[in-house]
Amino acid sequence: MDFLQILFISPYLPSLIRVRPYNFIKFLAERGHQVTLLALEPPKEDTGSLTSLRQWCQQVQIVPLSRWRTLWNGVQAIPGQTPFQAAYSRSPQMNALIRQIQHQNSFDVVHVEHLRGAELARAVNGTPIVFDSVDSITLLFERVLQAGPTWRSRLLARLDLARTRRYEGRFLERFQRVLVTSPHDRDAMAKLAATSNQEDRLVVLPNGVDLDYFHPLDIPRNPATLVFTGKMSYHANVAAALDLATQVMPLVWQRVPEAHLAIVGKDPTPELLALTADPRIIVTGTVPDMRPHLAQATVAVSPMRYGVGIQNKVLEAMAMGTPVISTPQAVSALQIKPGHEVLVTDSAEAMAKAVVAMLTNDELRQRLGQTGRCYVETHHDWKATAAKLETIYRKVILETKR
Repeated sequence: MDFLQILFISPYLPSLIRVRPYNFIKFLAERGHQVTLLALEPPKEDTGSLTSLRQWCQQVQIVPLSRWRTLWNGVQAIPGQTPFQAAYSRSPQMNALIRQIQHQNSFDVVHVEHLRGAELARAVNGTPIVFDSVDSITLLFERVLQAGPTWRSRLLARLDLARTRRYEGRFLERFQRVLVTSPHDRDAMAKLAATSNQEDRLVVLPNGVDLDYFHPLDIPRNPATLVFTGKMSYHANVAAALDLATQVMPLVWQRVPEAHLAIVGKDPTPELLALTADPRIIVTGTVPDMRPHLAQATVAVSPMRYGVGIQNKVLEAMAMGTPVISTPQAVSALQIKPGHEVLVTDSAEAMAKAVVAMLTNDELRQRLGQTGRCYVETHHDWKATAAKLETIYRKVILETKR
């Protein structure tokens, strides 16, 4: 098998938080492919993943994206048609680096990451591009307008929605393949497309789990402990955490007064930090390793009001053998059987009832932990996902040569 030369362009540093590009790179390298990573470093970016990335990649080059540049990009975008999300990452320095690296090397395929990286693709020299949209941001904005936790999140969605619809609608004209994580996102993106005869360029490639990294640990679980994980500055996670703390937990405490809630993830908002006024709620902020928090919890909860794509928090908890309770929105992209791998509830009252059942039933916890782990082993192994991505690359390369 011929190994591929892949130019991977990202608007941020792949990491255990930006898990999709991080694991694409890791497992493509494991399959023998040569990956060159060019990534922007936005303001306050965590660079802790660079050591691993440099081990996996032939070459890693980072371009700082300063605060003044992002502000200037936003100002310039106001009179135009480019969404603020896409304009955010405009970088003349990165464009110059992309052109230089292509002049110095011959690549089989270019992988461009996320809506934020779409403008960087304009510097690519004709090499076939696989664009990983990840999610439909149009679909996300539409859902934020309906259920966003703050007026600010709803206002920002409204301001950028029309631009994002037009911009995403041109993806199938610009790129040889467009990847999304779920059928819902594919359907949304297909409706936006300017022409219907290019829908075969739109491919669902689900997220996976690094099953060697996320696996059950032989440590005791804390009694009556719930955990909710994620980036806690993200509006959908903020909404879910607030719902959990203010609507679900009071009902749980009526039956299990000793229950505790751990909200685990970086950059918690002031509203979330304020929850710690109740000593039964812990808000950790950034943690070096999510696994002990999942392994020690009695149950993982994901009460998402809205979202798009696949919720990695759910897959990672299942991979750790931690039983999961979620809303339908958190598992809509998965092939689970509700009640078999995950308990799915559609109201605060139903979630509280499920939590109490889980906290008080050892057999139920063990069964869901085991079936959850089996599910991710069967459907969401990053090794299998990387193999599918390689197949997509090869099809695009072959089409370009015809």
